[in-house]
Amino acid sequence: MAVIALDRAPAIALPRGIRRSRRTVNATATVAITGLFVLALVPLGSLLWTAASRGLARFDVEFFTNSMLGVVGGGGGALHAIVGTGLITGATILLSVPVGVTAAVYLVEYGRGWFKRTVTFLVDVMTGIPSIVAGLFAYAVFSLILGPGMRSGVAGALALSLLMIPVVVRSSEEMLRLVPDELREASYALGVPKYRTILKVVLPTSISGIVAGVMIGIARIVGETAPLLLVAGYTDVMNYNLFSERITTLPVFIYSQWKNKGMDVAAYDDRAWTAALVLIAFVLLLNLVSRLVARLFAPKAR
Repeated sequence: MAVIALDRAPAIALPRGIRRSRRTVNATATVAITGLFVLALVPLGSLLWTAASRGLARFDVEFFTNSMLGVVGGGGGALHAIVGTGLITGATILLSVPVGVTAAVYLVEYGRGWFKRTVTFLVDVMTGIPSIVAGLFAYAVFSLILGPGMRSGVAGALALSLLMIPVVVRSSEEMLRLVPDELREASYALGVPKYRTILKVVLPTSISGIVAGVMIGIARIVGETAPLLLVAGYTDVMNYNLFSERITTLPVFIYSQWKNKGMDVAAYDDRAWTAALVLIAFVLLLNLVSRLVARLFAPKAR
């Protein structure tokens, strides 16, 4: 029986009209996709240009070294809001990342049956809840424990963690599922227990994706205003204690400057735009740090 080698089979020449039609469709699709990409960049570029051009007016030393204590017109700064943003965001990360990653590990490695389906359903529901609902929940919890009218940074961190946890769970779950089963099976074949396989093989392999998911979660909560207005409040002075008194974040500071303008309207507008620019730079810095962390802890090629 004669066997025809596939690699030696003669190529089938397509008619010229079909080749021309395919080239036309390919060129049209390329132009359309490129055009849509550029169109999507227009609002982003406009936003960055507006924030930079208007925010540089108060991008000075005073803005980063002073609070709004006693300021009713020009001058003042957002140091108290920058510190508050860092404290509340850090507390939210400490609350959300261990819970989110642990829940993702359970769903991928251990979850079975109705309980897994229930957890997955609750995570999906939490992903879509409005931020104001998270703020109301945190306010209700702290009002029951500490009494009504309580404002604190830890309450704000709790509210934001309700928004961040489902994002971390869903993104981490997808990254863990991408780890090849062959790596797990090779580890089991060497007699390594399951928990050590997860710690030494599965998590290091997927660390880059998990860090990216955490960054998506941070981007989800760093600009929230409504829940923090409810539970963290607003103040013009410095507050380093997350467990006591009101504390201000950059989104709340922007809202306050834009909403409660005094006689010198331009001064309030300048502070609001500069705070917006600082917030954008803060998110950019976090993204750069996350890339460095992901590269540092990613599996080394041998």
